[in-house]
Amino acid sequence: MSTPLTTINLVVLNGEKYIRHCLDGILAQTYPKEFIEFNILDNGSTDKTKGVIRDFGFRISDLGFARFNFIESKFNFGMWPGQEELLKHSNGKYVLCVSVDVMIDPHFVEQAIAVCETDPEIDAIQAKVYQYDYAQLTEGSYKNNTIIDTCGFAMTRERKVVNIGHGKPDGDIASEQKVIFGVEGAIPFFKRKALEGCRIDGWIWDHDYFWYGDDLDLAWRMTLFGYKQVYAPTVIAWHDRSTTKGAVNTYFLADYVQRRKTRRRIPIAKRRLDWSNTRLTIIKNDYISNILIDLPSIVIREINVQGYAGLFEQGVLLEWERLLRLLPRMIRRRNMIIRHAKIGAGPIRKLMLVDVHEKSPKQSSEYMWRLLQIIVIGFILTGLSYLGLRIFGFT
Repeated sequence: MSTPLTTINLVVLNGEKYIRHCLDGILAQTYPKEFIEFNILDNGSTDKTKGVIRDFGFRISDLGFARFNFIESKFNFGMWPGQEELLKHSNGKYVLCVSVDVMIDPHFVEQAIAVCETDPEIDAIQAKVYQYDYAQLTEGSYKNNTIIDTCGFAMTRERKVVNIGHGKPDGDIASEQKVIFGVEGAIPFFKRKALEGCRIDGWIWDHDYFWYGDDLDLAWRMTLFGYKQVYAPTVIAWHDRSTTKGAVNTYFLADYVQRRKTRRRIPIAKRRLDWSNTRLTIIKNDYISNILIDLPSIVIREINVQGYAGLFEQGVLLEWERLLRLLPRMIRRRNMIIRHAKIGAGPIRKLMLVDVHEKSPKQSSEYMWRLLQIIVIGFILTGLSYLGLRIFGFT
């Protein structure tokens, strides 16, 4: 196997809790260190993160990395704009983007390069990412976990973002190498040339997003531009996801009402960005023909989301102002993206959609909920029709 230069880029902000373990995983890589350059950007941490990294600097130098660069910024770039900043210091054929709460297997880089070098058309690798809890990290038992965190991005007809396999035991769903809709942002492995080929308006990751949804936006654009993203089960990592560790589903009652306690633990700023950035991503990247095909499902889910926010998360509704303010800019970027798209509406829809129910029958309560949705939408449409007739003088 050839040994191309590979860059590992870590962006961190107040990562004292995880940074030692994350760095240990990187330093333990079996890929020859002389072919790895390692960049770290600290986004202005106020805890002990920077001190820990400085202490590790001596170990990194002794291990013979091709290059080590530690940038201490007083400005918070955000996660993905920070990764783009580190690209200025990256020379590798491949780039591994690391989140501080991720632990990578010692063979991670070696296996990822082996997969890419076997098929030159592969432009990005999605690892098999398992879940772990911080308590397991400190006692060293996290490697025994067999519950999936993610096998990559997919979406439902409702345009709900799905981490494939999330919350489910390792098994058939995670055992086969295959082309996927998009690599998820916890620990993506990119071909540098593909990243540069996704530049729009001078950037790779949309700087207007800042925190959430940047990874989905890039993954979608990569697929549109014809870059091949592959899930590789031989590439292993572990992720302590802060939002949820439950099995994924699309049932409204289960996925929202029953998760209220979990959602309260997520900062309201992140919940707001989750809502607005996901919709901005759809506006920028989704084909209109695909939206029209799935419009009933999209409308029903959006009514669900807005109703839930009105009842339990009123702060999310304030994000409408930001969405509308950014809308003209996103439409302009959409025109640029669609103009450069190489994959048509049909093929990308096939890659996008996933049956997260996995043939599980819907509960009777869920059928009742769907029936109620239909009734409510019927009343709304009837009311709007009546209002329109009154306005135009037909009644």
